[in-house]
Amino acid sequence: MSVNAHAQTTPQPTDSLERQLQEVVVTARQPVTKLVGSTLVSTIAGSNLANLGTALDVLAQLPLIRVDGNAVSVLGKSNIEIYIDGRPMRSEHELAQLLSSNLKRVELLMAPGAAYASTTGAVLRITTRRSFMEGLSVTNQTEVKRSRRWAGMEYLNPSYRAGNWELFASGVYNHTNSLITGTTVNSLTYKGEPIIVGSSQESSYPTNVGVAKAGVNYANGAQSFGAYYSYNPEQGHVLNSGTEWFNNDAPIARDITRDIRSHGHSASTYYENKFADKYLLHFDGDFHTSLSRTSSLTAYPTATHAEVRSTEHRQSTLFAGKLYLELPLWSGTFTTGTQQSHTRTTLYYQMFNPEVSTYIPSSLTDARQTSAAAFATWSRTFSKLNLTAGARYEYVDYAFKINGQRSPEMSRRNHLLTPDLTLGYNFTDDAQLTLSYKMATVKPSYSQLTGALTYTGLHEIEGGNPSLRDERSHTAQLFGLWRDFMVQTTLTRSIDTYAFVKQLHPSPTLQLLLHPVNINVTALNLYLIWNRTIGPWTPDLTLGLYRQWLRIDSTTYNRPILSYYFNNTLSLPSNWTLTANINGSSSGDLHTNSFAASWFTIDASLGKTLLNNALTLRLSATDLFNTSCNSYTISTYGITLNRRQSYNLRSLSLTLIYNLHPRPSLYKGTPASATELNRL
Repeated sequence: MSVNAHAQTTPQPTDSLERQLQEVVVTARQPVTKLVGSTLVSTIAGSNLANLGTALDVLAQLPLIRVDGNAVSVLGKSNIEIYIDGRPMRSEHELAQLLSSNLKRVELLMAPGAAYASTTGAVLRITTRRSFMEGLSVTNQTEVKRSRRWAGMEYLNPSYRAGNWELFASGVYNHTNSLITGTTVNSLTYKGEPIIVGSSQESSYPTNVGVAKAGVNYANGAQSFGAYYSYNPEQGHVLNSGTEWFNNDAPIARDITRDIRSHGHSASTYYENKFADKYLLHFDGDFHTSLSRTSSLTAYPTATHAEVRSTEHRQSTLFAGKLYLELPLWSGTFTTGTQQSHTRTTLYYQMFNPEVSTYIPSSLTDARQTSAAAFATWSRTFSKLNLTAGARYEYVDYAFKINGQRSPEMSRRNHLLTPDLTLGYNFTDDAQLTLSYKMATVKPSYSQLTGALTYTGLHEIEGGNPSLRDERSHTAQLFGLWRDFMVQTTLTRSIDTYAFVKQLHPSPTLQLLLHPVNINVTALNLYLIWNRTIGPWTPDLTLGLYRQWLRIDSTTYNRPILSYYFNNTLSLPSNWTLTANINGSSSGDLHTNSFAASWFTIDASLGKTLLNNALTLRLSATDLFNTSCNSYTISTYGITLNRRQSYNLRSLSLTLIYNLHPRPSLYKGTPASATELNRL
């Protein structure tokens, strides 16, 4: 999952007493997660999730949230944004470095308003427990992981707090080495003859990633600001040893190697001020640039076919800013603001094989986009009725060039107006109902728009599609709560979303192209959730249904997918914690992909805290019985692709987290009424 970063904040009380009150841990017997409007609010502090290890470990146990490695997703939603203490998360590594003991609350917004981009499907807001400790603190995290290959991660985070200032830095080194095996078989009729094009793969992908980050925060009463800079180098090497075959011919050996070198620079700053006790002003600014170079070589050591060599040089730059003002209006809260961004990405693709270059030519693509948006949203509570209404206007100027020439067909200027409305009613504290509607315009990713065609075999090509149009979608959502049960239903009509298809590619020889095209689809997501805390045990059960209505070239893709997720957290004596997460799904269609069933997959962990919670040990296992299935079929335009593959997800990892707590503050006072504070 890619994470979009946009500015957002949750106002925090500025009075010192109020800030300290927020740190009181409430131990009442209430569910860890409750529904507030269309937002799932999970209280972590004081629950049996607080000592799991990292924020990723906590998120994996919460309703509707899925965690795969460092990637976080939400069931039935796409384009997820994540914020930590009101500031956008810039790297997926941040959640692995955030300790669960420092979490206070996690909010999952299932119907984001106009303050967010119309493409935002859901928002995760993570609030940490504020620290009033002076001096130096250090967190060190080490992880060793074994699947079919060794992997590991080392993280160091020193910070220093003095008065209103906080200086922080962090360094991460992450080594992974994934292994993918499988076969791909294409069946079609070509020039009146049945044709089989097949290949086998055994691909290893060792990667080394580093992140160095440093920054500063300042907070004084109602005013705060901060900034940071980060540098992100990456090095990867892909080795794919396999075979290719055509009809009944004997398979020929094929070796694919790919070397990847990239690095990125990011800088971010924010400013926030609450004045006159009711006006909140917030600004975020971002800059990001990245450069990557990829060299690919396909060789046939036992055949006479010539080597196929190519290179990709991609460079991207982003400038973005967001400013908004929040104020009371008509007994409610009104937020208005503006957001601007400028993005440029270029891809220089070189094909060095003369024969292949006749149908996969070298090219230089240049995509630039400037957007300016204005938004407003208003919310108010009328007794038991909650109302939120908003609208977002956005102007987008997108220019696309191929080999230095502007493409009129692919360049466009759009004026977009996207409204949203949420209406909720609280029957009782244990019974609520919320209905929301949202219109959105979703732009394809730059990797799809600027992606060049890539040679993957003697008769196979993969690539992007610069002709993709923007998606328009209409989404209606119903959220309900009754005691320990929740239901979420979403109906979406998408115009010009995209799906992958396999087609014949114009060329002198038979070439099969896998690429995205625009489609129209209607989809229904339905999830029934049961969640509660029973003593030391926190079970969470989700039953899901996905059903779509899609037709392409006289073929329908309407088979539903049934799924279940059963998460369990058990607090044991002596600070031990056990988790066991079981999930499965039936076969069914998701866009043009017909996925195979994967009925029983289990992840488990056992952890313990020591030294007054300063040290956390955690032993984790993923895909414990090696039952996860990643196979699928695509049947489009007379071509059937059957891909059977294994990601070898079964792994065992050991994580050690040590947190050197800062020295206590020199403040010597105590609460004037400790009993009342405890009651709160």
